[in-house]
Amino acid sequence: MTEQEFWIFLKQAMERGREPMLASHIDTADPELQKMGEYIMGHSYLPKDYDKIGKGVITEMGRLLMDLRVRHKTKEAVMMILAHNGSDEALDILRTYNRIPDKGLEVFSMLALQECRMWNEG
Repeated sequence: MTEQEFWIFLKQAMERGREPMLASHIDTADPELQKMGEYIMGHSYLPKDYDKIGKGVITEMGRLLMDLRVRHKTKEAVMMILAHNGSDEALDILRTYNRIPDKGLEVFSMLALQECRMWNEG
């Protein structure tokens, strides 16, 4: 899956519906809290039926995280889907990515891993 193919996939998935979310604004000078706010807003990338995405597609999305040419916004969307998918595959991908996340995505990737663990154990 290329970055462009991912966005086509996500657009088509969103056309079938989006998961309800509560939006918020975090007004702080603390950079770490700002990053947490970005993670919360990243839930806007979550299509309905995210939990029905097949293992093969999850694995292909995971490859995008390891590609240094892929934009941060794409990686954020991928991590959000993986975090909520909660499969063993998604958890393994996020664990691997968290070892050496892209600069600027450290907090996002940590939160995605924590959320994936929660869904995986649930």
